[in-house]
Amino acid sequence: MKKLLALSAFTVIATAGAQTVSTQPFELGLTGGYAAGLSGEVFVHAPFVAGPFGVKAGVAFTRAADAINDESELAPGTGTFGSFKAAGATESGSHTVVSLDGTYSLGEIAPGLDTMIYAGGRYGMFRATEDYGSGLNTTYTSNAFGIGAGFMASYALSGNLSLVGDLGIDHFFDATINSNTNRAGGTTDSDSFAPGDPSYDAIDNRFVRPGTNFKARIGFKMMF
Repeated sequence: MKKLLALSAFTVIATAGAQTVSTQPFELGLTGGYAAGLSGEVFVHAPFVAGPFGVKAGVAFTRAADAINDESELAPGTGTFGSFKAAGATESGSHTVVSLDGTYSLGEIAPGLDTMIYAGGRYGMFRATEDYGSGLNTTYTSNAFGIGAGFMASYALSGNLSLVGDLGIDHFFDATINSNTNRAGGTTDSDSFAPGDPSYDAIDNRFVRPGTNFKARIGFKMMF
């Protein structure tokens, strides 16, 4: 995670530096909302790299609304996760998504209201933990490539500050799932499940992560 944040900061600084040298404007934004859970994104956007075409890079973090499927059983007769939750088990999860998009400015559709569309690639890092207490827990992780597109509108408030809204959809492809189980006494078990493996469907059903994911965020951006 530290490496990811460092890389993101470097990307923002490098892009900003490049745009400053070329005297082209760039935008730095922060939005929050919902994307399979409470979600926030920081992005940098160079809007006019070639005419109405631009480039946008972002990093989003989401606290998963649902991390473990309550109806799932790892094996027939072992009990659903929902039954374990009723006995005190807990769940938690997160999604970190790095995006790189091409953008196209649609111009003003009303005085002060700018719009654009975007589309590009995604790299998602997903994590979920089921915790039974007394040192017993299992954590699932998976990194997956994806694609996404969306629509962004911004309304100038004052100076270089604008209110911005973002509506979009992302789709992530199947990827290897890793599991790590910790038991009381310090013993651990690790395993890996690739798409097509006999046990993949059961793990895939238990570990809730985005397939096709809708997002809606609102926030602010500054133009430099």
